[in-house]
Amino acid sequence: MPSDPLPRPAAPDQCDAPASQGAAAGLPAVVGRAAGPPELNDGGRLPVARRLGRSLWGARWRILGAIVLIGVAGYLAVPWLLGPVVTAQTALRQDLVQSVVASGRVQTPHRVNIGSQITGTVASVPVAEGQAVEAGRILVTLEDSELRASVAQAEAAVAQAEARVRQIAEVTLPVARENLSQAQSNLLNAQQQYDRAESLRTGGFETQVQLENARRALSVAQAQVRAAQAQVAGNAPGGTDAVAAEAALRQAHASLLVALSRLDYTQIRALEAGTLIARNVERGWVVQPNQVLMVLSPNGEIEIVVQIDEKNLGLLAIGQHATASADAYPDRRFAAELVYINPSVDPDRASVEVKLRVTPLPPDYLRQDMTVSVDIAVAERAGVLVLPISAVHDAAGPSPWVLRIEGGRAHRRPVRIGLRGAQYLEILDGLQEGDRMVPASAAVADGSRVRTMAAR
Repeated sequence: MPSDPLPRPAAPDQCDAPASQGAAAGLPAVVGRAAGPPELNDGGRLPVARRLGRSLWGARWRILGAIVLIGVAGYLAVPWLLGPVVTAQTALRQDLVQSVVASGRVQTPHRVNIGSQITGTVASVPVAEGQAVEAGRILVTLEDSELRASVAQAEAAVAQAEARVRQIAEVTLPVARENLSQAQSNLLNAQQQYDRAESLRTGGFETQVQLENARRALSVAQAQVRAAQAQVAGNAPGGTDAVAAEAALRQAHASLLVALSRLDYTQIRALEAGTLIARNVERGWVVQPNQVLMVLSPNGEIEIVVQIDEKNLGLLAIGQHATASADAYPDRRFAAELVYINPSVDPDRASVEVKLRVTPLPPDYLRQDMTVSVDIAVAERAGVLVLPISAVHDAAGPSPWVLRIEGGRAHRRPVRIGLRGAQYLEILDGLQEGDRMVPASAAVADGSRVRTMAAR
């Protein structure tokens, strides 16, 4: 075959460098287009910045972990070096009221258990539980037909006794008086007949028999007078018959009152105004005495009965004022006054019962047996040094103490406590106004560094 008479020139994108140079540089030998990027220089090496960037990118996770570790170490080292951040609590002067807090229930001074005084069948119950009733209101009605018959019988007995009294006064006594008058006339006549017979017998004109007859007639007349006198005396006012008739009349009246009372027992009424807080009877029930049918809470004074821990007994006194609020209405507070302290202590609960009277008038929303919280003010002082209870360690113990902040460090200081309020304590000794304390809840040891936030 014929060959090209002349050689072809190398293309611009081809490299005619000896293959030995590429091999010497550690790069593969290429013929034709170049294999490396256009940045290659100095024998095909990458620039230093490029190689450094690629190295950092490959170690990016190790670098990020190191940064996080450095941040955590710094975060933990700052509190260790400078101390934790706490909200300082400042001792200040203000009025302080010591109070005893307890809970109890609303009660009226007494409750009325309503029941029946006789055995009977309930005819109607015209009231409902929770209803307010006035004094004299009928609450329960019993069936009364038999008792009405007893009343009618007693009324008839009264009428009979009254008729007997009138009979004695209008008939028997006048007749007895007439009989007495007639007997006295007969006696006078018999006396005259006897005197004449005795005179004639002395003169020999009458026989002994005639004299005896006259004497017997005189005795009969005298007996008739005495009987008539007794009859008049018995029927006259104050006499036995009159007294017996009047006694029978009084007995009849008493029987009528008993019958009327038993009839009245069929209508069970409210003895005083109040609210029915319980109803345990329905129409048709057979009720008996001593069975509680309803419970009435009378209107009037309302008491709050609470149990106070016996350790606070020495702080209580009659007449102390208190504020109270029902658990159902915590935002509506009302005044009360301590009026009773039980002289005995409940050994099971280690508490003493006290009663408070709601003054001047109880709120209309109070209900029987409602749960109430009371705050009894037992002592009060003005302008004393106080500290929040949350800043005092062992506040209820014998040796209370605080961590006072001095020069950026917490130092333990013993304190002496006076009055104890709901949120503050009176500091009698150990602190001065303006001293700042570490809260008792903070995890700070004596002598440790602390940093404070806004003091109060």
